[in-house]
Amino acid sequence: MRELRIRLLAGVFAVAGILSWAGARLWNSIGTLPSVPLAAPIVLALIAVVLVATALSLRARLKAQRERRPEAKGVDPLMAARAVVFGQASALVAALVSGMYGGTGVFLLESLDIPARRDQAIYAGFSVLAGIAVIAAAIFLERVCRLPEDDDHNTGAPSTA
Repeated sequence: MRELRIRLLAGVFAVAGILSWAGARLWNSIGTLPSVPLAAPIVLALIAVVLVATALSLRARLKAQRERRPEAKGVDPLMAARAVVFGQASALVAALVSGMYGGTGVFLLESLDIPARRDQAIYAGFSVLAGIAVIAAAIFLERVCRLPEDDDHNTGAPSTA
């Protein structure tokens, strides 16, 4: 399994941000701009919390397993792989959504004197921060699930399980 590439996530964020900014300008010239939902940063923050909780749980279980504690519960490799895939998918979606809200937020910075637009810009800013938290949590989860032999063999792209 390939690792997340920060360049890819940054590229998705930037392209989505530019397209969203241009779309917001176009949409605003035609009529009203669609609103940034209050639920956006909340949902992204919840996903980040789930990813961090999963990573911490797996890290504790892997540490107990490495130390050969008698009460240690093993980590199913398939479950760890599913967690990594969930984290990678969440990071990609978070980069896309954060870019979209970031572009909209940059457009909204032009009209902060209007209270409704100011609130939308704040929601967009929190959405970007929560999206970055999802990406950081996904990378942390991926690092937790990295196989020990990945560190020993530096041959190309390391795999995670």
